[in-house]
Amino acid sequence: MTDAIHYLVERYGLLAVFIGCMAEGESVAILGGFFAHQQVFAAWQAFAAAFLGAFFGDTLFFVLGRRFAGNRWVRLMRRRPGFSHAYRMVQAHPKLFVLGNRYIYGMRLAGGIVAGLSNIPTALFLGLNALSALVWAGIFVSLGYVFGVGAEQILGEALKAHQRLFIAFGIGLVVAAGAWLLARHVARKEPQE
Repeated sequence: MTDAIHYLVERYGLLAVFIGCMAEGESVAILGGFFAHQQVFAAWQAFAAAFLGAFFGDTLFFVLGRRFAGNRWVRLMRRRPGFSHAYRMVQAHPKLFVLGNRYIYGMRLAGGIVAGLSNIPTALFLGLNALSALVWAGIFVSLGYVFGVGAEQILGEALKAHQRLFIAFGIGLVVAAGAWLLARHVARKEPQE
């Protein structure tokens, strides 16, 4: 069973990092860095997949907001908690909003749509989005790489075997659960609008 999982990670891991980073992908980028440390794929490949996924994901949501504002899905996104607050922020500080939006867990999807609904020029959005995605991918892929170093120090050579898949799964679960709890905590403090 672990051989099959290992094969799938080697074969489709970078694609999974790309797709996972298109949405709320911190845990996926961290896993990409972890597997890069384990030499499943190169570190630059994990970074490139995370960067491209983050960049194209936010660009996709920007385009949805810009071109399909009346779409049912976009109207549903407008009802999310914090959406009107995010819209006020992008109107007041468009550059800071685009640079910082991806770091606010739970707002990344809505943030791209909010930016698309705003009057920020498309070229400015694309440039700031690329810069933000570059920094974001560097941070989270590096965190995963450091997790790999730490796990190897604790477990030694045993990590080279199939256990790394289970460790990666555990890291992913812990990061995802922590991010979900943080987002839930922040959402409770958000005043209802």
